Amino acid sequence: MAIRNIREIGDEVLTKKCKEVKEMTDRTRELIDDMIETMYEANGVGLAAPQVGILKRIVVIDTTGEGAIVMINPRIVETSGEQIGYEGCLSVPGKTGVVTRPNYVKAVALDEEMQPFEIEGTELLARAICHELEHLDGHLYVEKVEGELQDVGEEDELEEEEV
Repeated sequence: MAIRNIREIGDEVLTKKCKEVKEMTDRTRELIDDMIETMYEANGVGLAAPQVGILKRIVVIDTTGEGAIVMINPRIVETSGEQIGYEGCLSVPGKTGVVTRPNYVKAVALDEEMQPFEIEGTELLARAICHELEHLDGHLYVEKVEGELQDVGEEDELEEEEV
């Protein structure tokens, strides 16, 4: 496993649509392991493959510290409710902004064995799923920020997670 460089806003790879994963290979397994290690090293709760320069539809998420969820070719199939909160991104270091997201998300994806599964999440997990899946289509959360981006730590009451 290796820590990979996280691409930052302005890098063209972050604006591109990712390709579906057709089969699990040793290189793809290595990518997933590296993504998990990179996410933890950066103190993030999510990471998408384009954030490490790879245009594959893969995300890893860990909002609880209990182990990463690996989602290959994920798709959101249902949302409901609304939450408004601060959001950050490992590809937009030092910044945060207010983003409105669904409070409930149901998604389908493949696991590391290329077996289909369904995941439901609320609050932070719902936010992380939405945020990471947008990376797969070349979008950053800054496109959805209400108001101005702020420097992290600008406000004492600011509570945000870098997804």
